[in-house]
Amino acid sequence: MKKTTLLLILCLLDVTLLAQMANPPAPYGPVPTPAQVEWQKMEMNMFCHFGPNTFTGLEWGEGTEPEDIFNPTALDCNQWVAVAKKAGFQGIILTAENHDGFCLWPNPMSTHTVRASAWRKGKGDVLKELSKACKKGGLKFGIYISPWDRNAPTYGTPEYNKVFLGTLRSAHKHYGPIFEQWFDGANGEGPNGKRQVYDWEKYNAQTLKLQPNAVIFSDVGPGCRWVGNEEGTCGRTCWSRLDVEGREPGNNAPSQDTLNAGNYNGVCWIPAETDVSIRPGWFWRDSEHPKSVQELLKIYYNSVGRNSLLLLNVPPDTRGLIPAEDSLRLMEFRAALDSIFEHDLAKKAIKLCVSNFRGIGLYKSYRECYNNSALSSFSPIKYDASWLIENDYNTYWATDDTVTTAWVRLEFKKPQTFNRVMLQEYIPLGQRVEKFHIEVEDENGNWRTIASETTIGYKRIVLTETVTTKKVRIVIDQSRACIVLNRVGLFMDTIMN
Repeated sequence: MKKTTLLLILCLLDVTLLAQMANPPAPYGPVPTPAQVEWQKMEMNMFCHFGPNTFTGLEWGEGTEPEDIFNPTALDCNQWVAVAKKAGFQGIILTAENHDGFCLWPNPMSTHTVRASAWRKGKGDVLKELSKACKKGGLKFGIYISPWDRNAPTYGTPEYNKVFLGTLRSAHKHYGPIFEQWFDGANGEGPNGKRQVYDWEKYNAQTLKLQPNAVIFSDVGPGCRWVGNEEGTCGRTCWSRLDVEGREPGNNAPSQDTLNAGNYNGVCWIPAETDVSIRPGWFWRDSEHPKSVQELLKIYYNSVGRNSLLLLNVPPDTRGLIPAEDSLRLMEFRAALDSIFEHDLAKKAIKLCVSNFRGIGLYKSYRECYNNSALSSFSPIKYDASWLIENDYNTYWATDDTVTTAWVRLEFKKPQTFNRVMLQEYIPLGQRVEKFHIEVEDENGNWRTIASETTIGYKRIVLTETVTTKKVRIVIDQSRACIVLNRVGLFMDTIMN
C-alpha cells in the first residue's frame, strides 16, 4: 500500500472518530411529538367544506334545512384526491359535520344525516368514500366535526356532551386512520336558550384513545393551533410554543395576536395552522371564483414560509366535484411552486463556510469551509456546514453549546441571482433562533444586508430584493440555545416579484 493512501485512510478514520466524539445537542424547551413533526412536514393540506350550505349558499346553516337538500348529482371523492395530489397536498380534511349539525355519514347519534336524505336513497356515506379514496391515492385523511350543533335537541344541556362523544366515537372508530381532528370553538345557544359547556378534556382524551396519532386542532391545540385569522397570514414572528393553562377554544382562547405569533416562553409545543379558502367563502357558490396564482403564492409565503402549515379550503360544488376553474388554478399554483423551488441555487455553492460547528475544538486544525466538490479532500463531518444542502431531514449543522451567534457563508464560482432564501431548524430538538439577517457581498467586496427577520422554526422563506452575487452570508444574531439548522436554500421567483 502506498504511503499517501495509508495516510489518507488514517486521516479519514481520524475524522470519523472525532465526529463520533461530538455529542448531539440536547433538546431545548418544549419539543414536538413524532406525529407533530410528520404533520409539519406535510406543509400543505386541502380543506373541503361540503354539506347543506353547498346547496343553500349559506356560510352558517340554521340546522333546520331539510335533509333532502343535500343531493350531489355526481359525487366522486377519487376526483378530489386526484386534484389534491396533483396540487401537491398531502392530506384532505372534510367538514364531516358543520354548525348546522348535518352529518355526512350515517351518525347513529343524530337523525340529521345522509341516511335521512334522498342522496343514494339514504345509503350514501361521504366519510367512507373519501377515506377510501385517500387511502387509495396515498393521501392522509382528516375530519372537521363542529361541537356546535344547531340541530341537536340536547344542545345546551349536560346530556349533549355524551351525544357529542358518541358522534366522535362513530367517526373515529370506522373511518381511520385520521391524521387530524379539527375542532373550533363556535358556541351558540341551544333550544333552551343556553350555550353548551363543552367538555374539551373528554373530547380530546377520547379522540387520542381512538386515534392516537391524530393531531388535534383548536385555538389551544393540543396538536396544532388556529393562526388567529382566516386571511392566510401567519406572524412574521411565529413561535411553535404556546401557553394554554386556563384557556380553551372559543371565548376563552388566547388573543388573536398571540395565536398569530405564539408565546416566546410558551410551555407547550402547539404549532400554527393557517386556514384560508381559495374562494371568498368557505362553501361553494356559483357567483364566486378562486384567488389568483399571485394571491396563492403570497398565502404560501405567509404561511408555510413563516413556520406554519397551510390548510387551503377547496370546496366541492353541488355535483360533488372540485370545479374545473378551481382545479386549473391549483395546477397553476403547483406549477408556480415547482418553477420556484425545483432548483436550489445553494447546491451550486463551491464552498459552505461556518464560523463554528459542533466539536470543532476536537480537530487539530480549524476547518471553516466545506468544499462542495467531488475532488474535495475533506469528508463531511457530523455537524459541519455540508449538511445544510443535503435533503436528509435528520442531518443538520449545529454549533457548540456555548455558541448562540454564528454565520453561514455560501461561495459560488459564478454570480447567482435569487430573491428567496429558505432556512429550516431541526424542530425535533426545539425552536431556538429569535433573530437573524442575510447579507450579500457586492462588487467592491463589501457586505450589504438585504433582509432582517426573527424566528425560523420548521421553515422560513425570506422574500428579498432580486440580487446577484457570488457570496451570501446568513448571520444568526440571537439564538436561545446552540444553533441547529438542517437546510439553507436560495431560489428565484419570477412570478411574484
